[in-house]
Amino acid sequence: MTQTIHQPARHIDVVDRSDVVVVGGGPAGISAAVSAARNGASVTLLERYPYIGGLAAGGMVLVLDDMINELEVTVRGICMEMIERMKVWGLCVTPTDRDRLIEFRETPEAWQRWARWGLFDFHTQSMPHPICFSAAFDPDGFKRAAYDILGLAGVKLRTHSWFSSAIVEGKTIKGVICQTKAGMEAILGDVVIDTTGDLDVAASAGASHVESNFILTTVSRWGGVDTEAAERFEREDPEAFKLVDHEAKRLIGGCWSFWWLKTPLPGVVWLNCPHMPKLSGLKVEDLTQAELEGRARIARLLDFAREKMPGFEKAYVVDFAPQTGVRQTRLLEGDYVVTKDDVMTRRHFADTVCRGRDYYTPYRAMLPKEIDQLIVAGRHYSATPQAQKSSREIPPCMAMGEAAGVAAVVALNAGTTVRRADIKAIQKQMRAQGADPGDVPSENATYLEAAE
Repeated sequence: MTQTIHQPARHIDVVDRSDVVVVGGGPAGISAAVSAARNGASVTLLERYPYIGGLAAGGMVLVLDDMINELEVTVRGICMEMIERMKVWGLCVTPTDRDRLIEFRETPEAWQRWARWGLFDFHTQSMPHPICFSAAFDPDGFKRAAYDILGLAGVKLRTHSWFSSAIVEGKTIKGVICQTKAGMEAILGDVVIDTTGDLDVAASAGASHVESNFILTTVSRWGGVDTEAAERFEREDPEAFKLVDHEAKRLIGGCWSFWWLKTPLPGVVWLNCPHMPKLSGLKVEDLTQAELEGRARIARLLDFAREKMPGFEKAYVVDFAPQTGVRQTRLLEGDYVVTKDDVMTRRHFADTVCRGRDYYTPYRAMLPKEIDQLIVAGRHYSATPQAQKSSREIPPCMAMGEAAGVAAVVALNAGTTVRRADIKAIQKQMRAQGADPGDVPSENATYLEAAE
């Protein structure tokens, strides 16, 4: 039997109130907060870490992809604004300018130039994979761009604020309570947007959800790498490279096709590995194990790479990501649950408010069934575990956050609930601010009309 401790009821100070409270300062939360603020709402953004950026910055997932459908860039808006800001500072690399024709280039020359940046369509089966519009970026550049647009939009940012519980009256969320160095603090809002990635707010409020997991990753960056020498070895001695690469992947114990990729910083590469399955991003024990095991594997790989991999002779660890790479934990069971078939068949919905590569997200999949005035945006939206694995990349999550911010203001301005927000008004405003709500389906989309 689990031992329990009773805590007496206590008074908690209300330290802030806004029209919209966004919980979670990752990519989706940044987009949600900026979008709501630009549309006239007072907005408070809460983040548990001392920085913002979530898995893009703290988790060092340093490629923005899953944002193009053949020749059409489908994720624009705030995500593209972030890319353009980082490019000006030399902290972001893309294979082509977004305003030019985006060509799928399957030539060996294109692959040689861009593959080690990770800027290719990994969904295709052909090799080499076609190079497509995507972005390799620096994590601190992402933070800097986010701080800029949040400040310009007038968002009230509160970091070091760890979400504790939802404030719910009846079936309506009224705000949240956070644990801080100053103690427990309450923040009230007319609309709350859960962009925690783990469905922390909605689960606390009593929303239906499922729990699942995929893989955990302890991401790192290495410096002192001669990337030209490493690429030359891969290109000019492919048989020897295959042997070294195979052994490196064995030592790391799980990774994507490339265990290292280039970054905008000269001589600095990032390793989106090792992949550790069967660990939960909701369990302290598993998260601790991932940190320790990930570092041990990286140490073994570094010793091997220094000895066997040309270009890595002087490599060293720059840093480990301060956030564990968590891909799937809690998933909302909302007014609509997106299925793998919806994603794979490119099903279009009448209430689509954002899109990813070639799939569409209905507004109903962002709404808990049981709780009013709460919107969910990010990788924890209402989808089956298999559907989420194909629709959880950072750009579509940013698009979802942007739509959530718009929806909150549309509802507030109309004096109605977020559940009754005018879909056409959301779509229209998304387009007005340069985003793509997916209201105009591609030629290969299938259809499922929204329920009345």
